[in-house]
Amino acid sequence: MTSRDLILGRIRAALGDTGTVAEQPLPRRYLSAHAPADDPAALLDLLHRNLTDYRALVHRCTEAELPSRIAELLAARGSRTVAVPAGLPDGWLTAAVGVEPLPDDGSLTAARLDAVDSVVTGCALAVAETGTIVLDGGPGQGRRLLSLVPDHHLCVVRAPEQVVASVPLALPRLDPARPQTWISGPSATSDIELDRVVGVHGPRTLEVLLVTV
Repeated sequence: MTSRDLILGRIRAALGDTGTVAEQPLPRRYLSAHAPADDPAALLDLLHRNLTDYRALVHRCTEAELPSRIAELLAARGSRTVAVPAGLPDGWLTAAVGVEPLPDDGSLTAARLDAVDSVVTGCALAVAETGTIVLDGGPGQGRRLLSLVPDHHLCVVRAPEQVVASVPLALPRLDPARPQTWISGPSATSDIELDRVVGVHGPRTLEVLLVTV
């Protein structure tokens, strides 16, 4: 008899005969959210505050105002080129005069994206309690490369349908087989001296447009 057999034998003896015990699901009565999940206005305000706390630049507008707001933000930054993921709504960039759209047709390598001024994307959803934007490569979001290499990321969040209260409420709405990127503010890291450096793992500037009807 090996040591493994001895140990497993003692475990079986301690457990007794479990073959007749019916498997029962464990109750998991966890709190799924601290924020009022059924109050869209409160969730939007909370998302706004937490995004700002993470040093993202947050703007609000209506659906009708969205193209002009995107154009204003790109102009304010002086952007002349913008990466465009497949599936981005056609109307979003119609007001951006003087900006060259670069569709993600497979030719946007990391080297090319490093020279792009901005990228405009949508998102899969946003988590109010954590101030987190989630991208999963769906239409209007594109490859992970698009949101990690350009120095300026302009992300559109539609409220209320894309805003959830908490991470536990977000996970069931996401496909675990898709490549997810969870963004909580601009890219930043700190060394052992707590010196904060931005732009190490992604864009130094994250601007979020919260779009309501």
